[in-house]
Amino acid sequence: MSLDQYVLIFQICFLQIGESCVRLITIKQCKPGMKLAKKIFSEEGVVLLAENMELTARLIERLEANHVYYLYIEDHRASDIEAKPLLSEETLRFAIKEIKSTFNAMQTTTSRNRYNRPFIAQSLKSVMDNVLDELLAQKDAMIMLMNMGSIDNYLYQHSLNVCVYTCLLTLHSGMSREQIINIGLGALLHDIGKTMIDVEVLKKSNSLSPIEFEEIKLHTTYGFEMLKDQPNLPLAVAHCAFQHHERIDGSGYPRGIKGEHISEDAKWIGIVDSYDAMTTNRIYNTPILPHDAMDRLYAGSGTLYDQKKLAHFRDKVVLYPIGLTVKLSNGTSGIVADYHSKYPHRPIIRVLTDEAGQLLKETYDLDLSKKLNVMITNVNDEVINI
Repeated sequence: MSLDQYVLIFQICFLQIGESCVRLITIKQCKPGMKLAKKIFSEEGVVLLAENMELTARLIERLEANHVYYLYIEDHRASDIEAKPLLSEETLRFAIKEIKSTFNAMQTTTSRNRYNRPFIAQSLKSVMDNVLDELLAQKDAMIMLMNMGSIDNYLYQHSLNVCVYTCLLTLHSGMSREQIINIGLGALLHDIGKTMIDVEVLKKSNSLSPIEFEEIKLHTTYGFEMLKDQPNLPLAVAHCAFQHHERIDGSGYPRGIKGEHISEDAKWIGIVDSYDAMTTNRIYNTPILPHDAMDRLYAGSGTLYDQKKLAHFRDKVVLYPIGLTVKLSNGTSGIVADYHSKYPHRPIIRVLTDEAGQLLKETYDLDLSKKLNVMITNVNDEVINI
């Protein structure tokens, strides 16, 4: 497989099991000689780049040219830092395979004959069972970035991300397993209508024309039509596809309906869909980090998004990914080493430099949940408002 090929299917490098999650840096900060801390897999689970592979100037250039913005690299000062993935490699591979198969089958049969569609409920419920079982097995599981480097098959990975994040929001909420599976299916299938949109429009790297934007908006209606008569799928699943771009002030699409007329499931999925779209690489959009995405979501609190749902979402998101380089208000800097499920905005920092910017001979961990007078002020050289 050529370099260009494996760069183009840089797909799930942030979701591997049992590997050190060391230091997360931007592609601009990568230098020749650095080594990858995590494997890069194809969507089929084939290793394309192994951990410990040394980066070269040419490889960095190719990754950047193909819109890869973040990489995990080795750092001996953080060799014990690890982020457990939300899903196992086996479940991830199975889920992506089933999502692709379902979307492709629905697209093909819908194009030929709208009344001759495959039955999709059984296979996708198997995906949901696997996802739920793994999430339930993790105590205090939080919403962590599942991937930031997806280029090809963005639709499939995005659908899985939104499904997993939505399920995490509803766990321990008093919902039955069946109710969680149903909202999870709504999240998994919310963008299935995009299979009916011209690929050139979907992957256009510059601004859409008014006509093209109107075409994109049709994916909500297409999705509803594709799902509403599916056996063993609740009609609520189809309404998630139909309404996930509606906003509570009536500014959304396709119908411009307001708050109480939007289904509760679609309100959840609308928040999660927006968050993942901002934090996932897209050909026309540079991904941003969770704290920035949360700021943008909160700009629409009470107008675009339900305030209570948004507050619950915020409390379940790890705002500063493990391995991220941060600077603190006391002048020191370091790496995010761990997080607290009760205080996701106050992580544990592995301090690497002193107030003068000099590397420490001995690093130490600072728990921001206990050191309330210290704040994160910069992330990857970006200033944070405090």
